Amino acid sequence: MHNVKLIAVVIVVLIVVVIAGSALYTVSETQQVVITQFGKHKRVVQEAGLHFKIPIIEQVNYYEKRILEWDGKRDQVPTLNKQYIWVDCFARWRITDPLLFRISVGREEAAHSRLDDIINGAVRNQISNHNLLDAIRTTDRELKVMEGLEGDEAGEVTKVEIGRDKIVEKALLEAKSFAVKKYGIDIVDIRIKRINYREEVRDSVYQRMIAERQQIAAKFRSEGEGEAMEIEGRKEKEEKRIISEAYMKAEEIRGKADAEAIKTYAEAYSKDPEFYSFLETLKSYEANLGKGTVVILSSDSDYLQYLKSWGEETKN
Repeated sequence: MHNVKLIAVVIVVLIVVVIAGSALYTVSETQQVVITQFGKHKRVVQEAGLHFKIPIIEQVNYYEKRILEWDGKRDQVPTLNKQYIWVDCFARWRITDPLLFRISVGREEAAHSRLDDIINGAVRNQISNHNLLDAIRTTDRELKVMEGLEGDEAGEVTKVEIGRDKIVEKALLEAKSFAVKKYGIDIVDIRIKRINYREEVRDSVYQRMIAERQQIAAKFRSEGEGEAMEIEGRKEKEEKRIISEAYMKAEEIRGKADAEAIKTYAEAYSKDPEFYSFLETLKSYEANLGKGTVVILSSDSDYLQYLKSWGEETKN
């Protein structure tokens, strides 16, 4: 009888311990809880720590509070100018309303299916409302290789309405608004991971890229030729200036040298004018009386005075 009572006491104690233990539950910093009673939602607990519930009757349902990952599948999207591209996105999300999330979605696995529709739909909607260049380029800044192009050329090459970043921002606002109201999900961020062209689009894009680069090359080549001509003109002008200055200095030096020579000759010849006259006459003979030259002069010509005297000296 005593053993039966002891066993009963032990069973009661165990039941009390189990019931007391089931009345306590803990919530970590990374979790949030929805308390249900017979399938009905009673309350939401988001504060970390030790909490109490009605044993057995109330159930604890845990949900993540941290930011979660969503990695979408590649989807084919048309742009405003009817060019199809493959878009691959990823996003980050978290559960902000666990009660609404439990009612509308239930589990994280099901949430990924909902996000596929929400995010892909928002990205598709925004890309479809803009041209291909907006989806490809991240900003509308002018590319360095295209600086210097003017007018229609610059507009054709670099014109971007808003750029990829703003397209993604609009898609985020659209998806965030719907997900919060419908599923209690806050989409923190959306990013385009990869964009690929379809085969039929790729060739036209490459041709456009080639045409743009050729256009830029022609622009730079034209500017280079213009600058080369300008440099050549400056070079010729400088060359003529240097030659002119050099010629002027040479003439000045030559003039000074000639004047100095004349002065020297004058000083030398003034000492013996007769000898100077004799030398100059000899030079004239050498220049004018060559072989076979016939000169008719009068016998009393001054030009023949030295020949006469030379002939007389020879006879003597």
